Formats: sequence, C-alpha cells, structure tokens
Amino acid sequence: MGHCGTLDPFATGFLLLVTGTECRNAMRYTKLDKTYEATIILGQTSTTGDPEGEITPYLPEDAEESITPPSRQQLDKVLQRFIGEIRQRPPIFSAIKINGQRAYKLARDGKEVELSERTITISLEVLEYQYPRLVIRTRVSSGTYIRSLAVDIGRQLGTGAYCAALRRTAIADWSVAEAQQLQNFGIVD
Repeated sequence: MGHCGTLDPFATGFLLLVTGTECRNAMRYTKLDKTYEATIILGQTSTTGDPEGEITPYLPEDAEESITPPSRQQLDKVLQRFIGEIRQRPPIFSAIKINGQRAYKLARDGKEVELSERTITISLEVLEYQYPRLVIRTRVSSGTYIRSLAVDIGRQLGTGAYCAALRRTAIADWSVAEAQQLQNFGIVD
C-alpha cells in the first residue's frame, strides 16, 4: 500500500491510496491536478506560511498606522495575477529534498534554504471574503504550494497573509465526496 502525495500536517482532506501492483503508478497519480479549499488570513504573517508557525501582525516597514483592508475589487484585481501559468517559489518548510535532506529539516535546523521557482498552473475562485478572512477554492497543477500562494497574495495586497486552513477536496476527477474513510478499512481507529 502507498499514498499519492502528502498533505501538510495542518491540512485535511482527500488522500489517494494505491495497493498491490497499482503502487507502480503512484508517481503518475502524484502528478495529477489537485483541488483545495483554503482559508487565508490577511493582515498577519506566519514564519511557516501556516498556523503552525509564529503568527505576527503585518505592518509594512514604511507604515505609520494599521493596514487598510483591501476592497473586494482590489482583491479580485490581485487574484487575477495568480490565475493561469505562473512562477512560484516553494516554502522552505516543505518536503522537497535538497542534497538528500528535506527542506523543512534544514530550515528547522537554522540552515540556509534556497528553493528554485517552478512553473505551475492555477485556477481559483473566491468563496468568501470578509477581511481578514478570505476563503478560496483552487485547482492547481502538481507542485503547487497553497501556503506559498497565500503568502504571495498577502504580499501583493500589501497586507501579509498566511494559510490558516487547507482541505484537499479532489485529485483529478476523484473527489473527497466519494471517498471512503480510513476507518472503513480498519486501518485507523
């Protein structure tokens, strides 16, 4: 038995499992597009881009007062920059290997971590926006980091941001709505 793509520790949702001879195809499944629902908190940042890092209020260096919440029109204009094929730098707290070591381990050990940008494809829609809370649904190509997307959106808005909640709802055409719970297989209690 194997799985096709990891989830961040704070994330929930759909995980595709393979068994027997289908384990040979695990990498093929890992490369499929994924759909997520993400809650992004604007006006704060996290050292890890998620709720597991140190959360701090965001204040631009040249700011003398608090951030003005972006209007829905400003938000939509910024989000357009993240639709289609874009370049994204993965977060240093990721499972990407650097010289045989996971980036997150190097980062936790205080070592310098530099990850290269990669080309990804994104489609997204806003499900809810009430500053500071932004909820989006996004379908992304393999290799996309929603934590990085949240941080980049906050940077472009000038508010800072982090991904507070993340749920994978689909891999390709397989949906969490049709999935079985692990408990149904006697794997976990």
